[in-house]
Amino acid sequence: MNQAQLIELDKQLLWHPYTSMSHPAPHFLVKGAEGCEIELADGRKLIDGMSSWWSVIHGYNHPSINDAMTQQIHSFSHVMFGGLTHEPAIALAQKLVSMTPESLQRVFFSDSGSVSVEVALKMAIQYWHTQGLPSKQHFATPRSGYHGDTFAAMSVCDPVNGMHSMFNQALTPQYFVSPPPTGLTEPVQEAYLQEIRILFEAEHHQLAGFIIEPVVQNAGGMRFYNPSYLDELRALCDEFDILLIFDEIATGFGRTGKLFATNHCHIEPDIMCLGKALTGGYITLAATLANDKVALGISQDGGVFMHGPTFMGNALACSAANASLDLVASYDIENKVGALQSWLEEALKPCESLDAVASIRCLGAIGVVELHQPVNLHEIQPMFVEQGVWIRPFGKLIYLMPPYVITKPQIEQLGHAIYQVIETYHSDS
Repeated sequence: MNQAQLIELDKQLLWHPYTSMSHPAPHFLVKGAEGCEIELADGRKLIDGMSSWWSVIHGYNHPSINDAMTQQIHSFSHVMFGGLTHEPAIALAQKLVSMTPESLQRVFFSDSGSVSVEVALKMAIQYWHTQGLPSKQHFATPRSGYHGDTFAAMSVCDPVNGMHSMFNQALTPQYFVSPPPTGLTEPVQEAYLQEIRILFEAEHHQLAGFIIEPVVQNAGGMRFYNPSYLDELRALCDEFDILLIFDEIATGFGRTGKLFATNHCHIEPDIMCLGKALTGGYITLAATLANDKVALGISQDGGVFMHGPTFMGNALACSAANASLDLVASYDIENKVGALQSWLEEALKPCESLDAVASIRCLGAIGVVELHQPVNLHEIQPMFVEQGVWIRPFGKLIYLMPPYVITKPQIEQLGHAIYQVIETYHSDS
């Protein structure tokens, strides 16, 4: 089959994410990927500015992860985790416990980031049930948040501006507060904390937890906020007996310039969700970590946590994750990602001169160009491909989350492409 036939077959058969079957967005056939480049079937090579939705932090086709998975597949790829265990899962749990906040000592594996959020919410509800408070079945969360596409995760995504508003009649109603005020170094606004306090005072009897993306609200707008809000939020949750849940699926493993976004503040959550970069983008795997208060509270009197994915603790995925986390440990994350931040700032700065650009912001290995108006993905995506880069904007945001192994010249090419495409796109429209 030639390239055109394969693409046509793709259009007929495959339903891609957030894509219409009747008016599909352009899709480009991939032949291979190496380092920070994706090679298309027609021979073009694209510098990847997305890390394949923020997961391929070590680049593609990394020999260490390749070797780990090859060795594991010759032993076994998967055994059920009910009643059986294996060294890759045990080793991965050790690594996660050693690198995350000290109080998070218990690890529950699942299939994807969305499921790790489902697990976290179920943990919170079941914890309070075992404590004799079965009415605590709901959650509070800021607007502009995004936590996944499964049903419980959707219920704590932004209910108006998020992708899931059409499901509002089917979702469990949750409690929403304003999004954290933006600005990493902006002073904490007491009025915002008072809004949360008022909600907690009125509804704490039915609130099992408060879930938030620490420091960066990602898919909800790439919003950066002062980490001090998390310190204050911890105190409020403690005061009103509400569990604090951090969704670090996008921010974990160095993306914000520290190993975890949690490390920007001075407190620890009760539950933490991890995914995306956990396996270096090789294979799907997620983890939900809990402190002893939650884990032992659920387990008191022989109680069991009511969740058990078929592919929980998949040995092949755990092997990939172990190799990925060994690579993370070998980096000086703060210096490595700090250098990326300075490269991103330099590469994106020329965009400030464009009339279509509202603002530019960078944190760690995240670079964001926010426009005044949303772009049409169908129109703009091929323009980036013509520039030799892979960038997938959404709404008003053209952003970069590149692999950590990217070079400065590659970052410069990504920045140049963004400038050229914005200039051309808005001169043509």
